[in-house]
Amino acid sequence: MRTAEAGPSPAEHLPGERLRTELALAGRALAAAGLVTAFGHVSARTGDDRLLMTPPVPLGTLTAASPYAELPLDAADLPGGAPREAWIHVEIARVRPGIGAICRAQPPTATALAAAGVPIRPLHGQGAFLGPEVPVLDDAVLVRDRARGRALADRLGDSPALVMRGNGAVTVGANAGEAVALMWVLEAAARMNATAAAAGTPVPLTPAEQQAWRAVAPELLARIWSHLRESS
Repeated sequence: MRTAEAGPSPAEHLPGERLRTELALAGRALAAAGLVTAFGHVSARTGDDRLLMTPPVPLGTLTAASPYAELPLDAADLPGGAPREAWIHVEIARVRPGIGAICRAQPPTATALAAAGVPIRPLHGQGAFLGPEVPVLDDAVLVRDRARGRALADRLGDSPALVMRGNGAVTVGANAGEAVALMWVLEAAARMNATAAAAGTPVPLTPAEQQAWRAVAPELLARIWSHLRESS
């Protein structure tokens, strides 16, 4: 499942000023949607071997002039000004060269379902963008070293999303807007799974139905990103 790696305008093709603006918009959209509070970060490729990442500040305060950190993927240590969880982004980018951006947030319902052991499966069309079942990292310790970052990247595999038990979630996309849109879809899918589980026995979409929705994911994710951007 590599839907999130498809789509136009990969992040590494954007000029520096435009990329910083896109990261600022991504941060503000996450904050406006209630997907981050004091914590969270977004990164985007500036080339095959490095990322540009939001600073450790509330994402709703970001502007293009904020102090973004450059992360070389082969660095032994994190540069000054980078969030301590930047290893999440570095290790995902190292093993997933096709993705352009990574989003780290705290979607409340998705986090709660991971704590309850309730899987997030595609019960509606947009939920299919996340794959047959969203993987969960069963380790609530903060990811602040390369080894834990690598373990997270391994658990993510080729999925577009991962929930971290007790610690939020990660999504990946062709660009920052797509990664943010997938985080919004993840929380929407989690709410639907929670409601369906409380009401009865959830029935996921069939494999054929899921595939039909994934075929249009780039188009619909772009529309979701436009909605989130305009709402922030």
